[in-house]
Amino acid sequence: MTSGEDSGTRVLGLIGEHLDSIRAQLTDEQYQLLLTRLRALADTPPDDSRAVRRAFQAVRLCLVPLPFDHPVREALDSVRLVATAPVSRPVVLRTRDLLARLTAEPPRPPDTAAVIAAVERRLLRTPALSAAEVRGRYRGSAPPPELIRLADPDLGDRYPEFQFRPGGGAPYEVVLEVNRVLLADADPWGAADWWLSGNAWLGGGPPVALLGVRPDRELVGAAVALVEGD
Repeated sequence: MTSGEDSGTRVLGLIGEHLDSIRAQLTDEQYQLLLTRLRALADTPPDDSRAVRRAFQAVRLCLVPLPFDHPVREALDSVRLVATAPVSRPVVLRTRDLLARLTAEPPRPPDTAAVIAAVERRLLRTPALSAAEVRGRYRGSAPPPELIRLADPDLGDRYPEFQFRPGGGAPYEVVLEVNRVLLADADPWGAADWWLSGNAWLGGGPPVALLGVRPDRELVGAAVALVEGD
């Protein structure tokens, strides 16, 4: 296994080398979100190892739609970004170097807020339960923090319905487990996007379509492979 520093900076280097093919393989929204997540990583304090790890994970989530045989996707499997200060600083500095080079290359990405807003609008279109409905299922108690909770500017907090068993049931245990792996409490939008977007590790379809179809361990394994690298 390569070190976090070597593997993390290697992925960032490959992004720079294969930027044209990445743009060709991703949709406009996916590519702009990747650039947005790279900016967030570049702006992360280099010595805050936990924040760097989360920001780097968000970048990795953006690369999941790439084909299995793409050099960047192949490199993801070798990445294990451990939470230590010696790893964090070179990853952030390499990201800043990458973005400095990209600033001279057209087209310029749109406003960061606009990119994130477009992603959030898409995710908010999925069927969801209101906060009151979820509290009702827990008889007024607070729901588990692992549940994905998306803030809708018009309707308030919304919990994507796919997390729950049909007929008013409790959450799927595998959903809670995957959400813990994806740090859904810190990045609910990233976790929701993982569930609802195509995933080459799982055959190309969205993981949400595989609930109750594929073994739970495969869903958890795909999430762990993304976050930790195998």
